Amino acid sequence: MLIIGIAGGTGSGKSTVVRKIVESLGEKEVVVLPQDSYYKDSSHVPVEERQNINFDHPDAFEWSLLAKHVADLRSGKCIEQPIYSYLTCTRQAETIHIEPREVIIIEGILALCDEELRQMMDLKVFVDADADERLIRVIQRDIIERGRTAEDVMKRYVKVLKPMHNQFIEPCKRYADLIVPEGGNNQVAIDILTMYVKKNLK
Repeated sequence: MLIIGIAGGTGSGKSTVVRKIVESLGEKEVVVLPQDSYYKDSSHVPVEERQNINFDHPDAFEWSLLAKHVADLRSGKCIEQPIYSYLTCTRQAETIHIEPREVIIIEGILALCDEELRQMMDLKVFVDADADERLIRVIQRDIIERGRTAEDVMKRYVKVLKPMHNQFIEPCKRYADLIVPEGGNNQVAIDILTMYVKKNLK
């Protein structure tokens, strides 16, 4: 079994890199654990205050549960992955049943932030992209998927995304075994990554 951590800034192309790895290896070989699924439940926080939650800070995540789930999968046990709703900022009652596979990918902005989690990883990847490109992608995604206005996204970028990126996400780059510039557009890096995985699974 191989455990891979894939981190990088919001809008850097992490999901594209993960998708291309899954396509190359086949869905039966890979399980993806999105870090977003492990946000702490905020159902106890008053609704009007939930908009102030900083989703880009390490404290927003339940690291212990994510580490436990990775350990369980590594030891051959199934897990029930949480489902988190951005609309209500709460964890849903339903879960996703996940069975162990040959490759486990932990994907998220801060996937390399937690030391306990890093110790479990066989390969640590940081997906890098130009700040302007990331901002454009974030604007497009948040307008379409999260119902925000361009102005809201820009305010959030300046107030939260950029400072959190500089404080927590960018420093994680030093832990990476492989840095993928240009995100999901870097086919050569993705091919190298996939070849490494296939070689180490044999």
